[in-house]
Amino acid sequence: MDYVSALVPPIVMATFFIFLVRTIVKSQGGANKAKEDAAVDAVLARAEAATQQK
Repeated sequence: MDYVSALVPPIVMATFFIFLVRTIVKSQGGANKAKEDAAVDAVLARAEAATQQK
């Protein structure tokens, strides 16, 4: 039974990693891409404005 307890953590981590990668890949592109680009542009504009005020 030691082999089962040795294999469970890597299998759980691999499963979690696969779902994480699938979620990241699915969230790329489409409407989500436009939202993410807009959020990044807003943060960059805010940072640039703060830099210019100094």
